[in-house]
Amino acid sequence: DTGNGEQLYECPVCSLTCTNIQILEEHVDLHLEEQNFSEGTDLELAQRLQTEEDKWQRSEEEKREREEFKKLQRQYGLDNSGDYKQQFLKNMEREVDKGRMQPFDYHKSKADMMECLAFGIDDGKTKTSGVIEALCKYYQDENKDVRHVWLSTGVDHFHSSLGDRGWGCGYRNFQMLLSSLLQNSLYNDCLRDITLIPSVPKIQSMIEDAWREGFDPHGASHFNNRLHGSKAWIGACEIYSLLTSLRIKCQIIDFHKPTGPMGTHPRLFEWVLRYYSTDNEGGTKVVCTSKPPIYLQHQGHSHTVVGIEEKKNKILCLLLFDPGCPAQEMQKLLKQNSDGTSLKLLRKFVGSLKEKQYQIVAVDGVLSLEEKAARCHASQVLMSEKIP
Repeated sequence: DTGNGEQLYECPVCSLTCTNIQILEEHVDLHLEEQNFSEGTDLELAQRLQTEEDKWQRSEEEKREREEFKKLQRQYGLDNSGDYKQQFLKNMEREVDKGRMQPFDYHKSKADMMECLAFGIDDGKTKTSGVIEALCKYYQDENKDVRHVWLSTGVDHFHSSLGDRGWGCGYRNFQMLLSSLLQNSLYNDCLRDITLIPSVPKIQSMIEDAWREGFDPHGASHFNNRLHGSKAWIGACEIYSLLTSLRIKCQIIDFHKPTGPMGTHPRLFEWVLRYYSTDNEGGTKVVCTSKPPIYLQHQGHSHTVVGIEEKKNKILCLLLFDPGCPAQEMQKLLKQNSDGTSLKLLRKFVGSLKEKQYQIVAVDGVLSLEEKAARCHASQVLMSEKIP
């Protein structure tokens, strides 16, 4: 009431006073319309943002899938990016362009490479021999912190060349393992057709031969049964198939999850120690065993285990040949006056091996033809021994 008898009506939304009930109703209706419009706008905006977010997530997922697919194609050599020979020539041309190689050397290297490929043998240019023998001598004199060391039989180190850099580690580790087996008379019969170390493309053909014999059909299908002419990475299953096809007895051990704190694999180290020290007990500090080296695989790379140290404090340390390590580095290990600093190229403590999973292929004698046939049949579903 205004005091002069006039009735006043207050808006419940904004407290505006009106003298007429109809005017107030129209005024409140305007508020409600405004509110509905604003709610509609908020809802539309939220829906639009959600749609855009969904679209972005879908495109990111597709991009991730495409990258994953390309990675798999590269891994299985199905990306048509050429092969060993093409990569070798392309990388040599690059060296000439940068002035790091003379045209004369280019033509000579090309001719040498073509000849080695024709014969299926490795050119030996990335090979370092005598490292195990040098280590044996070094450890005899070393008296600091190593209580025992077990070394495999002689192994030549091979590193990736211009032709297989970035994808050839599995093949190079096979060459290292084979170099050791060729020095061991136990394997003479199995390897009588192999006198020289095969080239990377020749190893690809040898794996294809194993597949044709019926080994690991599931694994072969990943590569469309074809390695030769590609840059496909290989792993423990291909090494197993190839060795078994040559009547070499071996097994795959799968350290499928960490067995120690902070993602470490102490059980892997213990397994390697047992492998080298069984039949090689005794008090001598340096044990040059008759055991072949071990093929060690993890996601994206592989190494060759050539020995293991046991420190005075009982800590274990693997000795690994890495195919990514160039010959000039490996040759430092051959120096007579070595103070052991070059050994850091080889040493891997428990804390250094932290991949989720490791697989090893360990050689243990020869197979009869019947045993080979049985293993070929069993490889229809290739099984490994899992630890733990």
